[in-house]
Amino acid sequence: MKGRILVAMSGGVDSSVAALLLQRQGFEVAGATFQLFAEADAKNVSDAAAVCRCLGIPHYLLDYRKQFAQKVMDLFVQEYLAGRTPNPCIACNRAVKFGAFLEDAHRMGYQRIATGHYAQIRQEPDGSSWQLWKSAQTQKDQSYVLYHLSQGQLGALELPLDRLSKPEVRELARQAGLPVHDKGDSQDICFVPDGNYANFLTRYRGVEPQEGVFVDQEGHILGRHQGYWHYTVGQRRGLGISAGRRLFVSHLDPVENRVVLGEEDAVFSDHMQVGDLRMISGEMPTEPFKAQVKIRYAHRPASATIFPLPEGRAEVIFQEPQRAITAGQAAVFYQENQVLGGGTIL
Repeated sequence: MKGRILVAMSGGVDSSVAALLLQRQGFEVAGATFQLFAEADAKNVSDAAAVCRCLGIPHYLLDYRKQFAQKVMDLFVQEYLAGRTPNPCIACNRAVKFGAFLEDAHRMGYQRIATGHYAQIRQEPDGSSWQLWKSAQTQKDQSYVLYHLSQGQLGALELPLDRLSKPEVRELARQAGLPVHDKGDSQDICFVPDGNYANFLTRYRGVEPQEGVFVDQEGHILGRHQGYWHYTVGQRRGLGISAGRRLFVSHLDPVENRVVLGEEDAVFSDHMQVGDLRMISGEMPTEPFKAQVKIRYAHRPASATIFPLPEGRAEVIFQEPQRAITAGQAAVFYQENQVLGGGTIL
C-alpha cells in the first residue's frame, strides 16, 4: 500500500474517478463528502456513498456548515454589499477543501488528500519545494482556483485526473460500474443554484432592494435601479436603460448606491492592485517580475509586470488594457504553464 488517502467526493464523476484511480494505484482509499449548508443536496451525498460502496471503501460525511457559513457565504454577502464580485469557490477551497478537510484527514489518520481538480503538482528535482502547473487538459484546467495552496497543502495533495479528458473520465467510470458515470457537471454556485445572487442576499441576510441611480461618467442621472449589487463591472444586458447607445457598467458605488455606466472603452484598464498576495513558493517577491495574468476563471492570460507593495499587495501593469477588471475576483500569475501565485483584485 502507498499509504492512506482521503478523497473529497462531491457525488460527481470527477471525484469518483479520482478515488477509483488512487485505489488502482495502491492507496488505501476512503471518501469524504462535505455537508456545507442546510439545503445541501442529499442526492450528492447518496451518490458519493453509492460510489464508495461500489469501490468497497469507507465513506464519511463531514460537517462543515459552520465554517462554510462564516468563511464562504458570509464573505460572499459582505463582498457583494461592498460593491465587489467574489469567487466563493476559491473561498471554499481555502477554508474548507484544503483547510479544515486536510486537518481532519490528518486527525483521522490519513496522510494525504485528493480531489477531482484538473491541475498538476510537481516537485523540484532536488525535492526542496512543490510547484503547481496548469492541467495537461487545457479545456478543463482548474489551476486558477488553486493558486492559494501552500507548500504543505501541495505536498499532501494528489490530483489524479490531470492527463485525462472528460470523455475518458466518464468511460473509466462506466467501465468500473460507477453509478455516476453519466451524471452532469455542476455549473452554478452551490448555494445559489438558480444564479440569482440578489435573491440569495434577501433570503440569507434579509437584504432588501434599495433603489438608486444609474449615472454616466460625468455623474448625470440616466435612470433608476433596484440596488447596485444586482450588477457587475462589464455588464451590458439587463440594465433597462434606453440611451441610444450601448452602455456598460464601469463602476459600482456602494456608498451612494450608484451604478456608473459608460461606453465600452470605459470598462478597459491597463492596471490594477491586488491584495492578500499568495505565492506558491511561500516566498513573497521583493522585486518586479513579469507574468501572464488571469483576472477571472475564463480570462485569457495577459502579459503584465507585477510590482510588489507593502502589506501583501502588488500593482499589476498590463501590456494591453484588459476588459472588466473586477474587484473581488482573483488575479492569478503564470509563467508559461506554471502557477506563481495570485491575489484578490482590490
